[in-house]
Amino acid sequence: MTAPARVHAGPLVVDGHNDLPWALRQSGYDLDLVDVGSPQPQLQTDLPRLRAGGVGGQFWSVYVPCSFTGPAAVTATLEQVDAVHLLVERYPDDLVLVTDADGLDAALGSGRIASLLGAEGGHSIDNSLGVLRDLHRLGVRYLTLTHNANTDWADSATDVPRHGGLTRFGRAVVAEMNRLGMLVDLSHVAATTMHDALDVTMAPVVFSHSSARAVADHPRNVPDDVLRRLAGNGGVCMVTFVPRFVSPAAARWSAEVHDAALAAGVDPRDLEALEAFGDTFPQPCPPATLADVVAHVEHVREVAGLRHVGLGGDYDGTASTPVGLEDVSRYPVLLDALRGRGWSETDLVALTHGNVSRVLRDAGAVAAGLRGVRGPSVATIEQLDGAPYPPSAPGAGVEADRHEEPV
Repeated sequence: MTAPARVHAGPLVVDGHNDLPWALRQSGYDLDLVDVGSPQPQLQTDLPRLRAGGVGGQFWSVYVPCSFTGPAAVTATLEQVDAVHLLVERYPDDLVLVTDADGLDAALGSGRIASLLGAEGGHSIDNSLGVLRDLHRLGVRYLTLTHNANTDWADSATDVPRHGGLTRFGRAVVAEMNRLGMLVDLSHVAATTMHDALDVTMAPVVFSHSSARAVADHPRNVPDDVLRRLAGNGGVCMVTFVPRFVSPAAARWSAEVHDAALAAGVDPRDLEALEAFGDTFPQPCPPATLADVVAHVEHVREVAGLRHVGLGGDYDGTASTPVGLEDVSRYPVLLDALRGRGWSETDLVALTHGNVSRVLRDAGAVAAGLRGVRGPSVATIEQLDGAPYPPSAPGAGVEADRHEEPV
């Protein structure tokens, strides 16, 4: 059997973050019930629209909420990993599992969509470098150091600071990721954590789905001083499409809802509760536009450089999208808008897949060198930091499977 012919003739997109696996969890991963090989209008992602959008590679997020803690977080993460493997096995003519730059480049030339895995949230490893290594063995190629709540070893952008960035164990996590060749993903983390990770890492980092804070002042976005450091690090900021991260007006609305939620006794880290509270707000969230996303892409290019910008749409991880970017078929609309602003085809190749392919290759080269001089770390959080902090995430210790937006 051969892969279907490409629908899209422009440069292929390798997107940094898509939450389809979490969306499929709501159906129990029943791929007969939700057959993404055919149109699925209730989702933002399916294979026909990936083809139409020119998506040549996708980092599938293996996400679990911060309400999952300890072994429950590990189990749910493994179930998400399994979901991606099930997708690849069910659609072998369309998808191929990829774990390195050579595999990515081969997939881009094969007609199949490269499927990479990224674990969203350091709570997924339950403070264990052994679990980190097991995720790597299963194909996970980035770990987002936090989600919306702090971990025991890293501060989140959307939680009350606890560590001042990375703890000693957090630095050990980054070092072990470097040795493995697993990308350090700094989306969701506090600016202090971003700087600490950049101080420690020997390999390029990624922001799998973040935009520019100078354009939209939201804590999930990347400050300019961090963007400037990407040039020296070699990393990539993959601009996301989440409306409250890209629209200045939506970011202001989000801040107002956050403050009002706190005043009302609603924990804003609890995405389900925060979303319900936002639905009661007097004014709805202002819409984001294609022009908003273009502004972020161009700002990251201006500050960090062309070699350090990419795309991470966060489809099926956000309920709303910018007007014009409603689903994964719409990447060509964004590329056409950039062409209209003077981006060359060479520029667009760098944005869409060239930069992320280089980062994977560079991280692999660093890992090969490190494995030649040191073995796996057996460090524990107790040895480096003392006893872990009591959990502070909303619903800590709760293992109930709530549907929370990943964003």
